Amino acid sequence: MSRANHFTDASLAEIKQGYAESAEYYTCLCCGEQIEKGVIYPVGDRLYDAGRYIRHHIAEAHGSVFAHLVRLDKSAHGLTDLQRRLLALFYEGKSDEEIRQAIGAGSTSTVRNHRFILKEKERQARLFLAIMELLHERRRAEADGSGGPVRRRRRGPRPADERERILARYFPHGLEGPLQGFSGATPEKHRRIIAAAVAERFVPGRRYSEREVNAILEPIAEDYVLLRRCLVDFGHLSRLPDGSEYWRSDGSEERVNPVDRRKELKRLAREMKTEGGVFQVRNVKNGMVWVGVTPNFRSLNGQRFQLENGSHVSRELQQAWNEFGPDAFVFEPLETLEEPETGYFDRDRALKKLKQKWLEKLQPFGERGYNLPRELEEEEN
Repeated sequence: MSRANHFTDASLAEIKQGYAESAEYYTCLCCGEQIEKGVIYPVGDRLYDAGRYIRHHIAEAHGSVFAHLVRLDKSAHGLTDLQRRLLALFYEGKSDEEIRQAIGAGSTSTVRNHRFILKEKERQARLFLAIMELLHERRRAEADGSGGPVRRRRRGPRPADERERILARYFPHGLEGPLQGFSGATPEKHRRIIAAAVAERFVPGRRYSEREVNAILEPIAEDYVLLRRCLVDFGHLSRLPDGSEYWRSDGSEERVNPVDRRKELKRLAREMKTEGGVFQVRNVKNGMVWVGVTPNFRSLNGQRFQLENGSHVSRELQQAWNEFGPDAFVFEPLETLEEPETGYFDRDRALKKLKQKWLEKLQPFGERGYNLPRELEEEEN
């Protein structure tokens, strides 16, 4: 059975979450694997029930439901290779100019035209689904002998369904993966649901230092300080007044002796400082590397996501990734950009100089790497 066939009889909600549920199993629609209910599944030093383990399985085995669906053959969804690549770039939140460069389009108007075509395809798909629903209702009505369409009482989304929809939006790689699109502008209702899900990563009864809490939260969210504050504000974590010790709470206790707000804001400002610099993507099979820069090392997951979706800016690295597979590559910081405490600082220019330094040092061109010689010339100019 092809991978697309697992989705044939699934509802739209099941397709979006990536699995179907029966009385005894959760079935992964991406690969057909069945997770038996009532069984506890060990993952590293943690134990998952079946409901959490199926989401962990999807994140580990398939990256995300979106990534899996986009990778399916054209016969499954009717998308061309270009449309699949465009959708992956849209999903990453790329601007029209960034997309133009990635696909080699002549102008941003070409990208906007592609957006229009995809929106038209979406509109047509909705109408087609409505037509088919009416057809099925008519057939059910004829089978019941009523001769008319079956009337259903309108109901709002079930709370559990809405929660799953919100979590799927912010955790595209599954609940064990990183957050995307999480910021201070995220609605409070969504932040509460996100905080409740992240709280599951903390062991009840265990005491954590602030460093340990940060170590858990940093891989999840770029703004891990905001995430930590949500966990405390919504009652999932309690802490000592000086912030030196945290523990998971049941949500019924009030925060203990809140720290002075001014001191808290100063401490948060220090922690919000991001570190960027030069990194390399190294092929452990042949030692070849690709050198890149980032203003924030915590955003390197975005590089992996681009490679998984076939949309990386480096065609040479993308080709090697497709050939050797994800397990052949590691992401390694090379040097952190030092920024002055005061005064004007051109971060972009400093990053370019730092990249030039490492391009000259490693010479990752030709047989030694996936960068192109012209990148060194561009940096020098």
